Amino acid sequence: MRLNYKQTGQGTPVILIHGLFGSLENLNVIANALSDHFLVTNIDLRNHGRSPHSTTMDYASMAQDVIDLMDSLSIERAHIVGHSMGGKVAMQLALSFENRVDRLVVLDIAPVTYKPRHTRIFNALNNVDSQSITDRKHADSLMQGDIDEAGVRQFLLKSLAKNEHGDFQWRFNLATLHDKYENILADIKANDSCLCDTLFIKGHESDYILPAYRDIIMSRFVNAKAKIIHGAGHWLHAQKPQAVNRSILDFLLANKAEI
Repeated sequence: MRLNYKQTGQGTPVILIHGLFGSLENLNVIANALSDHFLVTNIDLRNHGRSPHSTTMDYASMAQDVIDLMDSLSIERAHIVGHSMGGKVAMQLALSFENRVDRLVVLDIAPVTYKPRHTRIFNALNNVDSQSITDRKHADSLMQGDIDEAGVRQFLLKSLAKNEHGDFQWRFNLATLHDKYENILADIKANDSCLCDTLFIKGHESDYILPAYRDIIMSRFVNAKAKIIHGAGHWLHAQKPQAVNRSILDFLLANKAEI
């Protein structure tokens, strides 16, 4: 599968991987900060953004998609940065293709199976999908019954666009994301540990990385360290962009002897 991507900057390659319901635009704040030092490839995962749709949605397939893109772009090794679901893709990539990964940055996600937490979001998205939408304001009003937070609605509405017939529809593959949601919640597959230098960045107010996950994280990523961003939740790169960007830059630019 040929993923949609955008490249900026020059130098050592870095690949940015967004989360569920997102697109490459979501990590532009990180791409802009890194492009002064690195060749940044910002991607749309399968079933998201402008990348192709598929009925297959699992971490092994998504990690292979990234490898295929790296091959097509002649990128032998890269730093990998992923947020949320994209962080799981990044971890799967590092565990399955460690020789292709230099350093790994995981934003607010752990290698564990999560309980469902997007029921109301799926209800809102399906409600919009079932209606004849006239504009984004109309879609926003339909979503308010299920999603109170205006910021969450605005994030989702970034993926609402007109198709070739002039009708509004979601860019992400809503049917497959809903059908394969259990795969998205699932743990990644690991037969061994990854030795790559790894940084987990947690939003202080987020419950995606808990103290109980420390042992499983360290068993999978033995050279991992953690950074906590205060005043931020799960969307830490949007809430505290300067702190997150500085943490990523310091980690990627540090001499290996300092890690």
